[in-house]
Amino acid sequence: MANFEDIQTREIGLKKTLSAGQLGMIALGGAIGTGLFLGSKFAIGFAGPSVIVSYLIGGAIALMLMGVLAEMTVQHPTSGSFGAYAEHYLGPMWGFLTRYMYWLCIVLAVGTEVTAIGDYMQLWFPGVPPWIWVVFFSAVLILVNAMNVKSFGTLEYWFSAIKVFAIVAFIIVAAWLVFFSGSTEYGLKNWTAEGGFLPNGLSGMWFAVIVSIFSYLSIEMIAIAAGEAKDPETAVKKAFKWTIFRLVVFYFLTLGLIVSIAPVSQILAGGSPFVTVMQVIGIPYADSILNFVVIIAALSAMNSQLYISTRMMFSLSRAGEAPEAFGRLRRNGAPLNALLLSTAGIAIATIIGVLVPGEAFTMMLAISMFGAMFTWFLIFVTHVFFRRRLAADGVQAKYRVPGSRIGSVVGAIMMLAVAVSTAFTQEFWATLPFGIGSLVVAVIAYFVMRSRRGAAA
Repeated sequence: MANFEDIQTREIGLKKTLSAGQLGMIALGGAIGTGLFLGSKFAIGFAGPSVIVSYLIGGAIALMLMGVLAEMTVQHPTSGSFGAYAEHYLGPMWGFLTRYMYWLCIVLAVGTEVTAIGDYMQLWFPGVPPWIWVVFFSAVLILVNAMNVKSFGTLEYWFSAIKVFAIVAFIIVAAWLVFFSGSTEYGLKNWTAEGGFLPNGLSGMWFAVIVSIFSYLSIEMIAIAAGEAKDPETAVKKAFKWTIFRLVVFYFLTLGLIVSIAPVSQILAGGSPFVTVMQVIGIPYADSILNFVVIIAALSAMNSQLYISTRMMFSLSRAGEAPEAFGRLRRNGAPLNALLLSTAGIAIATIIGVLVPGEAFTMMLAISMFGAMFTWFLIFVTHVFFRRRLAADGVQAKYRVPGSRIGSVVGAIMMLAVAVSTAFTQEFWATLPFGIGSLVVAVIAYFVMRSRRGAAA
């Protein structure tokens, strides 16, 4: 097994300038993006009003994931994060697979976010092809990520702050309409209209959990960003507590209010459910204001995902599992070569957007899902071995989250169930074939790389 101090040493050079506040906002920014603002529409299509239960199940899995990650991150803060943990506690091949599958997932998720931005801009510029917006906004965020991490952290902090403010304002307005306006158009009656609370049965509610997992994707980036935090132990603990609280409030309150205000058929006929609700309410210019917010949300998530995919490729290079060039840093501490490679998902999204513009988002969503589910599954498994190793070595964990030992086992089982479920949906039929194919290629690449190292030695 690799010595963890050696793993941390080889990743030296990144600037430790992120504050606890920035770290928390980065995690929040990654998790409140297209998955909530546009992906929730597809979840509602599966589950109807029971989408609230779907996101509750997904939120429980995310909560367990944050708990096990917080324990391992406080013990071993490094930008290699769960890839480094898998290498140390499960073995080199698992570290290799975790890093590559997660990198692929996030790279494709970046493409999902930027595809959604192209769709959002159609509200204002219906005559402009979406791919033009994809190229423009991609160029801006690549430039930001090529600067130092402090600039990235500052931008992401304000991106996230705008989202938080907008969601709070949405909750206040929507709650007033549902509970205090006296209108008979809004309320819990919409939960049982048009097919009832479970219009597609329990299976529809369960399939929506798949979308919820994508919505929560990127909360794990808190563990990656900890490698560039000023005080990682304090920052991770604080961010863990606040991120979970905010996600619970934002996801469940907003989704509950959305399905209380607009009938499911009306939500599915529109774009972002948030914009649809504003159009239903009829507040002047509210749909445009909220459209601006969802664009900021997508930019924020895209910004965060570019950051973490870049750091994961940097970690791979420093581990000798990717070309040396991707482990080089600019004078400002930015891994520029790794960043440029990590823009591959943007190129894929642009091509798909040109070829099949109406299906670009769902296609990018489907092919990016496997890497997320595989990574979350291995994080849970790694934690099981992490706890066993600490107990065998007589080492006290620096930070313990109640119920995390059971949570890691339950979380692993839940992720397997979610992954298998994708095969039974029309929307995610490509997830397992693409994912398993990618995994097989990664395993072959690992053994080829290892044999070359052996020959060179």
